[in-house]
Amino acid sequence: MKPVPTDIEIAQAASTLPISEIAAKIGIRAEDIIPYGHDKAKISYDFLGKLEGKKDSKLILVTAISPTPAGEGKTTTTVGLGDGLNKIGQNAIICLREPSLGPCFGMKGGAAGGGYAQVVPMTDINLHFTGDFHAIGAAHNLLSTMIDNHMHWENQLSIDPRRVTWRRVVDMNDRALRTITSGLGGYNNGVVREAGFDITVASEIMAVFCLAEDLNDLRQRIGNIVIGHTRDKKPVRVTQLKAEGAMTALLRDAFQPNLVQTLENNPALMHGGPFANIAHGCNSVIATKTALKLADVVVTEAGFGADLGAEKFFDIKCRKAGLHPDAVVLVATTKALKMHGGIAKEDLKAENVEAIRKGCANLGKHIRNIGQFGVPVTVAINHYVTDTDAEHQVIKDFCDGFNVSCTVSSHWEHGGEGAKPLAEAVMALIGNRKSQFRPLYQDDLPLWEKARRIARTIYGADDIIADKKVRLQFEQFEKEGYGHYPICMAKTQYSFSTDPQLLGAPSGHDVPIREIRLATGAEFLVVICGAIMTMPGLPRKPAAEQIDVTENGRITGLF
Repeated sequence: MKPVPTDIEIAQAASTLPISEIAAKIGIRAEDIIPYGHDKAKISYDFLGKLEGKKDSKLILVTAISPTPAGEGKTTTTVGLGDGLNKIGQNAIICLREPSLGPCFGMKGGAAGGGYAQVVPMTDINLHFTGDFHAIGAAHNLLSTMIDNHMHWENQLSIDPRRVTWRRVVDMNDRALRTITSGLGGYNNGVVREAGFDITVASEIMAVFCLAEDLNDLRQRIGNIVIGHTRDKKPVRVTQLKAEGAMTALLRDAFQPNLVQTLENNPALMHGGPFANIAHGCNSVIATKTALKLADVVVTEAGFGADLGAEKFFDIKCRKAGLHPDAVVLVATTKALKMHGGIAKEDLKAENVEAIRKGCANLGKHIRNIGQFGVPVTVAINHYVTDTDAEHQVIKDFCDGFNVSCTVSSHWEHGGEGAKPLAEAVMALIGNRKSQFRPLYQDDLPLWEKARRIARTIYGADDIIADKKVRLQFEQFEKEGYGHYPICMAKTQYSFSTDPQLLGAPSGHDVPIREIRLATGAEFLVVICGAIMTMPGLPRKPAAEQIDVTENGRITGLF
């Protein structure tokens, strides 16, 4: 029996086109791209400026049920759907996030799709790509150094070292850096204070980068960031440190969207990469809006399950950018549904119709949640070779009960050809049902009530709970004029609750709020729930152990 090639082997065997030819497919001249080698490029500011006034196309969001170790294949489905739409004659572009080095070397591995539904060059994308994350980390840490430098000298702003909220970042899962003491070693080494690191994708600079409309907006948002407070508790902004200009300069080139291609030589924009469990989980607004001017259909994804990524896509990205999504594709797999039905990972290959029927409670909760936003939804079964027709039928019957179509898509195995039925289902959905998109809550709802509404309506919780200090912070932010901000919930992706072991569709639980962080540049409030960490750690056996380079320089072990 012929061995099945790995994702990286498929990607390295791909027949790619010069990136100028990919650009030409969507009306971008060679002089309007900035090549990074032969197979990736950035789209120039000059070209972006010419797109104003052009009509927007249809916008499709791909999201998923609550993730499990069995995998759901959301990015793979996004890529497959894009290829499938092009197969049936649509001019389609996909918009994805860039992968973080943390999970590439940690538990998740790469994030460029899988099988025959990938974006390439896969190894470049999963490693340094065009340097965007390095630029974001450098801009973030430049601000950190300027804060400490200001306090070291005369500290004319009277910044209180105990009230500095701006941490440092690194794009690695390094639990040892979660809490540190900086400034040790005497007077010349600065002010001694407790500090810490987050992963780069949790940086407010990443959030600002992905929400800004243009360079001026980017600079203004950076300047608005509050980095801490003075000794008399007044907020200190980046503009007071005169850091926004230099930070924007570091981000200037990175802020241009990246153009790559799928295995089938269709265009893909990959730009920005906030996680959805600790940040807002969407690719950049500038990339999405660019794609909407260049294609008939744009397919994008939001991180993790619909309770996190899709909710933030709707309530933060669409609200802030004025986007109007036309449809949602909700991805499920038989394996993931079996896990939600109580089956252990090692037993997932065997047919188990009853476990799938039980696990569909998770699927149903996500369908109902998406319905609250007024956007039509269809379900995609990401096909595994071990699936059975009986298992697929259980899922289809379940979806029939919601009057929701359900399509089996074999894009992992067959690429765009395998996704043609899903592409046709999506186009039929758009044609038959008009989106009535609306956010979950209005801007003027109090901050505490916004968090409560998300917990109750999306997570199925009874309530949110917090100690007095956190509740007073909510009140203080209201008094300071931030009450109109949306909420960015930081919570485990594995469960509707804050307990990652509680699978299915739990209800009646409380959502404990541990901490809240004000993001005045991104213009939202990060609400940290349960034990979620903004600096992950590596697993017992990190993926980095499998990654290597051959004698001829070929990278192996990425997946």
